Amino acid sequence: MKRMTMPVAAAALLVLAVAGTAWRPDLRALLAGYLALWWFGTGALLGGLANVWLHQLTGGAWGETIRPPLLRAARWLPLACLLFLPVLLGMQLLYPWADGQVPEPATGFRTWWFNPVFFVVRSVLYLALWSLLAWIETRARSRSAGRAAACLLAYGFSVSLAAADWIMSLQPEWYSSVFGWLAATGQMLAGLALAVLLIDREAARQRLPDLGNLLMMYVLSWAYLAYVQFLIIWAADLPREIAWYLRRDTPGWHAVAWGLLALHGAGPLVILLSRRAKQAPRVLGVLAAVLLAAHVLDCWWLVLPSVGRDVHG
Repeated sequence: MKRMTMPVAAAALLVLAVAGTAWRPDLRALLAGYLALWWFGTGALLGGLANVWLHQLTGGAWGETIRPPLLRAARWLPLACLLFLPVLLGMQLLYPWADGQVPEPATGFRTWWFNPVFFVVRSVLYLALWSLLAWIETRARSRSAGRAAACLLAYGFSVSLAAADWIMSLQPEWYSSVFGWLAATGQMLAGLALAVLLIDREAARQRLPDLGNLLMMYVLSWAYLAYVQFLIIWAADLPREIAWYLRRDTPGWHAVAWGLLALHGAGPLVILLSRRAKQAPRVLGVLAAVLLAAHVLDCWWLVLPSVGRDVHG
């Protein structure tokens, strides 16, 4: 049964990718939906590994509970990285700058950075790095705080760049210095929520409060970063910076934003403030499933509006 978990999950993500682009049934929208769901699935595996490295640095009984299922899940990461190939093949359809036209302002750095060949090289390097990190950690015979620290640094740096390359550059005129941190925090939240679903929660009842507290920390961090990004851009009110939010200024995407606030932020936070809720295996399991579903919505929010003017297109 456990061997079937990942293939079933992959099939479910493919269905969600199609469903997420039903509002605009064209090839570019379908590719954007694929990118969003690929980012969700690969990010959950990466975020799970990041939680393993975090535990190796900090210690604690909580990590012993989630380590085995997260390492088993991480064995799928090289395959998940290979599944990025359709995005590379369709990059000229998906990214406005991929036809060789550098977005404004056309500085020397942007000309160099928004080069299709260099984009492919960077992408391959990210994917190869993540596959290598997963291979090393899943086959390591001993734990090492030094290795964990190096892996976390490599993960944080590469994920921030990948988020800018693959998601932010869908609107190349837009930039946010918070975006990479926001993407990594969302991945680590999804990775921990996946771990909570995979473990035997009844057997690990004593560790559930610790996992609940860690989930609450991720929820707070994600909400804070999302709010700070919005606040800074709203206060500055610069045309290039507000372009990202203008694409999401429609009734449909307003509903998605409120859904994220309720299911990815305020709702889980209120529940996780309760000690009783964190000690209940069924409650924590349902909450982890809700957070994963909300993270799918968050990945749609990050990607889909950037390829279309509105939800109904």
